[in-house]
Amino acid sequence: MHNTLEQVFGYPQFRPGQEAAIGAVLAGRSAAAIFPTGSGKSLCYQLPALLLPHLTLVVSPLLALMQDQLAFLQRHGIPAASIDSAQGRDEASSVMARAKSGELKILMISVERLKNERFRHFLQQVPISLLVVDEAHCISEWGHNFRPDYLKLPDYQRQFNIPQVLLLTATATPAVIVDMQTKFAIAESDVVTTGFYRANLNLWVEPVTGAAKRQRLVQWMGERQGQPSIVYVTLQKTAEHIAQHLNQHGISASAYHAGLPHDQRESIQREFMGGQLNCIVATIAFGMGIDKSDIRNVVHFDLPKSIENYSQEIGRAGRDGQASDCLVLANRDSLNVLENFVYGDTPELQGIRTVLEDLRAAIAEGQWEFMLLPLSDQSNIRQLPLKTLLVQLELRGLIAPRYAYFAEYRFKCLIDPDALLARFEGERRDFVAGIIQTSSRARTWWTVNFDALYEQHQAERNRVVKALDYFQEKGWIELESKQMTEVYSVRVNEVDVDALSLELHRYFSAHENAEIVRIHAMLALFASDTCLSYRLAQYFGDDNAPQRCGHCSVCAGQVAQLPEPPALAPLVDKNFEGLCGPFIHRHQEYTGSYPPPERLTRFLCGISVPMFTKIKARAIPGFAAFELYPYAQVREWAALHVQGA
Repeated sequence: MHNTLEQVFGYPQFRPGQEAAIGAVLAGRSAAAIFPTGSGKSLCYQLPALLLPHLTLVVSPLLALMQDQLAFLQRHGIPAASIDSAQGRDEASSVMARAKSGELKILMISVERLKNERFRHFLQQVPISLLVVDEAHCISEWGHNFRPDYLKLPDYQRQFNIPQVLLLTATATPAVIVDMQTKFAIAESDVVTTGFYRANLNLWVEPVTGAAKRQRLVQWMGERQGQPSIVYVTLQKTAEHIAQHLNQHGISASAYHAGLPHDQRESIQREFMGGQLNCIVATIAFGMGIDKSDIRNVVHFDLPKSIENYSQEIGRAGRDGQASDCLVLANRDSLNVLENFVYGDTPELQGIRTVLEDLRAAIAEGQWEFMLLPLSDQSNIRQLPLKTLLVQLELRGLIAPRYAYFAEYRFKCLIDPDALLARFEGERRDFVAGIIQTSSRARTWWTVNFDALYEQHQAERNRVVKALDYFQEKGWIELESKQMTEVYSVRVNEVDVDALSLELHRYFSAHENAEIVRIHAMLALFASDTCLSYRLAQYFGDDNAPQRCGHCSVCAGQVAQLPEPPALAPLVDKNFEGLCGPFIHRHQEYTGSYPPPERLTRFLCGISVPMFTKIKARAIPGFAAFELYPYAQVREWAALHVQGA
């Protein structure tokens, strides 16, 4: 173990916690490494992977994280690869061949890859020594970044006979740690935590009214010109506005968010990493997998989503061990915006019923086939909570994933169709001619007709898709695939739609309450009169932090009294008919029914759901009229009026 550390990785000694986690894995036990951001979790699987007999399979939630880690492994001569959505079929096949031959030591994938039947079939033929779950807190429904597909990982571990697992995370509360430990049967003594206290991070919470925030930000950043800094905001439009505002005041900054084109995001990230750009104004889309050691400032212009998010985001500062400042410009103005994100993800009872009725209709066939987007529209449930609902149905044994395929393929010829045909002879030429003849053409794009191809040429779907991939690789066509169709086998003969809808709705409501509690716990932390570093460490179950750190605003004698948001006019005085009448009318035209209180509340709070896109709700007077009001208060007001109607 020590030889490998020095000879392959070039480190003279282990960092805290690494040896204990690696030792457990090499002794054949499952383990969890819970270390702060930037303190060397990756080594805990990279080193054992070289010493274990078979493949190490790493599940990671983000492509950027995988790419960074692969680059590191390649620099150290460790045979590693990933299979991801950006690769062509041939590239993925070559990676699988290397894994089968035993040439690869580490294979990195996203959790979604495990839903692919072809990939699962491949895994059953490859001996695997270790399953590594990166960002493992995603497995806990009570964690801050719950990803429904992570819940199936313990099943996959059993399915592929993987003897042991290593969980890695930087942000897990005691409850989440117990959850992770239980799901993977990890002994308590093999859960290695190194504490959450970072002596070089200065934590400042400043109470600032919404109106004064921009001015304070300019002042703060002006005093730190040229230092690498991240300013975190909640909304994409805020990122744009604040970056513009900083630039107008002589502070060079770029906005970074998921709404920007991929290549623009990549170039901003490159400039920031290379030091040509020092300030980024970002939504939480930025930062995962960013390994820049000299970030000196992290500013929360808007409140973070939770204590876990706060901890993860400030954890990007000062990884070189030098002192760094973390500032929260705190008030309660955006509190309702944060809460509304939570409420928007809770499906309506009727929506859950719609999904279950669709499932019930598929029982006779024994197979349930659907496209996520149309099912999301039909049930009026956003895609992420819909995925959570599907996983809940899996965990209850009602359905099991079989495979997924793209319903529609279309292509644009980059060379003349005759020139394409001329590249083939005999049966292959007839097959390619069949693809061209049966595809329907609209101006430049041809849409593939799989049914006609099978009827006229007995061409299997698989062969057609393979051929199209090959043509694209050669640069002869541009290929587009869309409408991903999910196929599940149905494991039951009947579904009690009423009882199960209620049970699942209760599950989502409990989750909603837990998220709201999490937001209020964060406010309590910022308004705390005890040392912020100590409170933060305690939240994550670390009792070893000093009770007075000496480098936070509380220790500096500044307890934050968060200013109340501007007073709002009482709802009781609002005109229900005037605000909701146009929406109710449009809703009745579209559905033939009166909107339930939950839907009215979402309309008034400006929370988008699939149906609102269909009926162009944003353009209806009254949309988002109550976006600054607490959701629960608006729901109560709407329910009273619906009962009276």
